[in-house]
Amino acid sequence: MTDAAWENLSDQAVAVAGIVYFLALLAHLVEWASLREPAPARASAGAAGAASEGAVAVETGPDRAAGRERRVAMFGRLGLLLTGLAGAVHFVALLARGLAADPNRVPWGNMYEFTVSGTFVVTVMYLVLYRRFSLAWMAPIVTAFVLSTLMVSVIWLHSEVTPLTEALNSYWLVIHVVSAVIATGAFTLGGILSAAYLVKDRRGEATSGPLARVPSLPTLDRVSYRIHAFAFPVWTFAVLITGPIWAHEAWSSYWNWDPKEVWAFITWVVYAAYLHARSTAGWKGRNAAILALVGVATLWFNFIGINFFSTTSQHSYAEIVTVVARP
Repeated sequence: MTDAAWENLSDQAVAVAGIVYFLALLAHLVEWASLREPAPARASAGAAGAASEGAVAVETGPDRAAGRERRVAMFGRLGLLLTGLAGAVHFVALLARGLAADPNRVPWGNMYEFTVSGTFVVTVMYLVLYRRFSLAWMAPIVTAFVLSTLMVSVIWLHSEVTPLTEALNSYWLVIHVVSAVIATGAFTLGGILSAAYLVKDRRGEATSGPLARVPSLPTLDRVSYRIHAFAFPVWTFAVLITGPIWAHEAWSSYWNWDPKEVWAFITWVVYAAYLHARSTAGWKGRNAAILALVGVATLWFNFIGINFFSTTSQHSYAEIVTVVARP
C-alpha cells in the first residue's frame, strides 16, 4: 500500500471507530434507561373487566422486573462488545497512521495523533480494569468522553501525515510519550471516579435507577485512590525522568521552563499533594475528590490548552509539529 492509502485507511478507521463508539453509547444509554423503575400500573374497572374476558394480560411486577433485568444485561453486554470492537478499529487507525509516514514512525507526531492515541489508551484501560474494579456503571461516561474527544480531534485538530522533526525523532520520545499517555488515561479514569463520588455524595444513596449502579462512596473513594496511586509514578517517570532526558537530547538542556514543562510539573505537584494528603492528613472522600478533579483539569489543560494559548512553547502540536531545535 502507498503512504496515501495508509493515511486514507487511518482516517476511515477513525470515522468507523467513532460510529461504533456512538453505537456503544446508545446501547449503554438504553441499558441505563431500562434501569428506571416503571410507574405502577393503575387498573381501572373497565380494564379489569376486559382482562376477565380474555384480553392480553399485563406483566405482573416480578415478570416486569425480570424482563427489565434481561434488557439491562443484554444491552450491557452489547455495549461492552461494541466498545471492544471500537477499540480494535481505533488501534487500526493508529497503526495505519504510523505506516502512512515515510519513514514509518510512531503515531504521535502532532496534536491530532496525540489525541487519538490518548483516547485509545482511555478505552484500553477501561476495558482492562472493567472486571477488576466493576466499572460497568462507567460505560456511558467513558464512551461519551472518547467519542466527543475524537470528534474534536477530527474537526479541529486533524492534520496531514508529516515526517518527524529532528527533535521528535528519538527513541526517548517513544518512552516519554508512552508513559505520559498511560498516566493520562489512568488519571482520566480516576477523575471520572472522583466526579461520580461528588455527584453521589450530593444526591445520596439510591435504591433504584442508574445511580443505584454506581458503587458506594467508600468504594468509589478506594478505587479512585488505587488508580491515582498507579498513575502517579508513571507520570513521575514521564515528567521528571524521560522528559528531561529527551529535552537534553533535543535542546541540550534538561529543563527550559517551557510552558508545557511547567504545567506538567504543576500537575505532578497537585497529584503529589493528593496522595500525600490521603496518606498523612487522612484526606478522604469529598476533599480528596475535589483535589483529584483539580489535578485532571491541569492535566488536560496541559495536554491540549497549552497548544492553543501559548505562543512560546516548544511543545506546540495544535496544527503541525512546531518543535524545533534551539540554535
